[in-house]
Amino acid sequence: MKTDIYQKVTDKIIADLEQGELTWLKPWSAGNMDGRIVKPLRHNGMAYSGINVLMLWGAALEGGFCSPYWMTFKQAKELGAFVRKGERGNPVVYANTITRTEELEDGTEEEHAIPFMKAYTVFNVEQIDGLPAHYYVKPEPVIDPATRIGYAEDFFAATGAEIRHGGNQAYYSGGTDHVQMPVFECFRSPKAYYATLAHELTHWTKHPKRLDRDFGRRQWGDEGYAREELVAEIGAAFLCADLALTPEPRAEHAAYIQSWLKVLKQDRRAIFSAAAHAQRAADYLHGFQTEATKGAAA
Repeated sequence: MKTDIYQKVTDKIIADLEQGELTWLKPWSAGNMDGRIVKPLRHNGMAYSGINVLMLWGAALEGGFCSPYWMTFKQAKELGAFVRKGERGNPVVYANTITRTEELEDGTEEEHAIPFMKAYTVFNVEQIDGLPAHYYVKPEPVIDPATRIGYAEDFFAATGAEIRHGGNQAYYSGGTDHVQMPVFECFRSPKAYYATLAHELTHWTKHPKRLDRDFGRRQWGDEGYAREELVAEIGAAFLCADLALTPEPRAEHAAYIQSWLKVLKQDRRAIFSAAAHAQRAADYLHGFQTEATKGAAA
């Protein structure tokens, strides 16, 4: 790859953090999508995942795009449409492995899977003319913010996680394997409650009997702690997008930003790793859902 996509994406997120902004919250704080939160979508309606979600959320904010749909120049052309002259695309990445066979000294052969990543360019449909009408329709808000949200309640209950209520702090306790939440009425809005719960349940997935995620954390505030918090932040954002909820900046963000900056500046692949772990955590929580639950959140 001619350009270092790891460094390019990391530099963009570092720039946001240095301004005190969280890339994964910016689409909501900017009022994008008319209040309806969705992940970026491919031309066929399939959602992007992992680091591509963060990249395209940021691109949508910068470009002022409200549509969640993105496609390549070729895909637009195949639909009888064309990208307007002078429009700039945005990169997304594709990760896979190639297998190479190596001959050993004893004459036997051994296969090695070698990971690789390549970038390609996509355009938002608002940069494209001539597409079928449904690509330009803006989704309607689906949430009544004044009440508990039934399908969100069902989604989190289906995980079977032990969720206790009380006190004034939200956290996951690994020792007792439970999530602690303030009572529902303490939050500024139902969405704030569910967004916080999504963050803590992302932490819940790290338990050894679940995804067994360990970044070598030894104490509060160390690098392992910062990496896990980054995963929980992005995982919560992914879940909020899936459930059409609106996350809000948490009180801890200001304290975390400097530790996240340190990790990202030392490791250009850290944000890719965090997004991948976050996607696995979100997928794991989705795995508990019945077809009825999934349909209610659609």
